[in-house]
Amino acid sequence: MKILPFWAKALIACTLCLVLGTASGVATSGSIEGWYSTLIKPSFNPPNWIFGPVWTALYLMMGFAFALVWQRYAEGGLTARRSMIMFTLQFLLNLAWTPIFFGAENLALAFAVIVVLWIMILLTTICFFQQHRLAGILMVPYLLWVSFAAVLNFSIWQLNG
Repeated sequence: MKILPFWAKALIACTLCLVLGTASGVATSGSIEGWYSTLIKPSFNPPNWIFGPVWTALYLMMGFAFALVWQRYAEGGLTARRSMIMFTLQFLLNLAWTPIFFGAENLALAFAVIVVLWIMILLTTICFFQQHRLAGILMVPYLLWVSFAAVLNFSIWQLNG
């Protein structure tokens, strides 16, 4: 079996993160101008246009971090497998949050999901640091953004509950 070069792993991982993340957002984009625009939001709510560029950068960093860990696994780092599984689980939670918040318009359930997501991102980041320092560093902005998003989700839920 031929092993993929690192650049191919990085391209695959970044593309998958970006495409799946974007698809999740596009699927519920109608709610942003509709239902979401009618909600009471806290004063620290950023303008809608900021979310696209931020998530694009985060998905690319996440994908590159995953590729670094994938490379360690390919080099015989069997403990990297756990990190890859953790990443996959947190990414599935990430993808689930958008349709719950915007599609189902369920602010309470979305908050519960984002809390579990935050825990999974933290655990993934710790695992990534153990595998490759840069991979862990690349996950930190994502952890910080989801921390902010959790506070925002909670605030919107409380203001509109």
